[in-house]
Amino acid sequence: MADQLLSTVTYHETLPENYVRPESQRPRLTQVISDANIPIIDLGSPDKSRIISQIGKACQSYGFFQVVNHGIDTELMVKMMAISLEFFRLPPEEKAKLYSDDPAKKMRLSTSFNVRKEAVHNWRDYLRLHCYPLEEYVPGWPSNPSSFKEVVSTYCKEVRRLGFRLLGALSLSLGLEEEYIERVLGQQEQHMAINYYPRCPEPELTYGLPAHTDPNALTILLQQPNVAGLQVLKDGKWIAVEPRPNAFVINIGDQLQALSNARFKSVWHRAVVNSDTERMSVASFLCPCNTAIISPPEKLLAEGSPAVYRSYTYDEYYNKFWSRNLDDEHCLELFKGEKSQSGGLSGPCKSST
Repeated sequence: MADQLLSTVTYHETLPENYVRPESQRPRLTQVISDANIPIIDLGSPDKSRIISQIGKACQSYGFFQVVNHGIDTELMVKMMAISLEFFRLPPEEKAKLYSDDPAKKMRLSTSFNVRKEAVHNWRDYLRLHCYPLEEYVPGWPSNPSSFKEVVSTYCKEVRRLGFRLLGALSLSLGLEEEYIERVLGQQEQHMAINYYPRCPEPELTYGLPAHTDPNALTILLQQPNVAGLQVLKDGKWIAVEPRPNAFVINIGDQLQALSNARFKSVWHRAVVNSDTERMSVASFLCPCNTAIISPPEKLLAEGSPAVYRSYTYDEYYNKFWSRNLDDEHCLELFKGEKSQSGGLSGPCKSST
């Protein structure tokens, strides 16, 4: 029901019971540390080899980094955040037209994560969009606000371009040819989650999103300026990723951990909420073609490192990921221990949800 949307209520005085986490699962916000060492990489630097080296180190140590001078116009980033907030401030009856709790829908406005199966809800509303190919999906996107389709489709194109540029740098950092990862992943899907986290009366009792890894290849996150919420697990401690002006947060998904034979880390991360202000974020996901076979390149195995994970198709992985709870053990653990097979691409891509 659309009346489940948190964004239809101006402010909740108390946290509803079905959002309260058991004591052992709470975020313990006082124990979170601020880490100024999360890598910030200047993509505008003329020293390309240094950029590649920095990206490689960041992926091995953190699985997260921020990029500045990335080539996406600041004005477009501001417009994207503004149109997203405008959307979530639409009247309840407008949003009700788009509400769905069906995870298979290509475009849906929903709440929490998977309200059909979860026992405790998350303090989040979100608009989920499929973004590639644009001409196939844009007609079904919201028409209100009036400039939504124009702003968001322009943003999607720019983010996709940045994503492929980063995949090239990731390939080079592994000692592979620049196009290697892009080629192996096939005709990549692109999805977006526009997240809205309202002010929360008791943020220490709940999550915006609990700890999880991303099942895709690469995530490009636009954070609202001056409102922290993203946290990353490193060395057993939760670290706050402070929003940096005009930066994107990049995080490695499970498929790049597998492709890199576990050199790159797809790390646990979560979103927490606060009692002072609402927060927005826009997560863009680059996902392999469903028939792409995920297997480490021979070059990474030739150095005496056996394959950490067996070969699998992205379709197989994705189905396994969504059959679990979000915060279960790392899904890649389920793909360990079987003999690796040689990889390749076969058949046409079909759309994933």
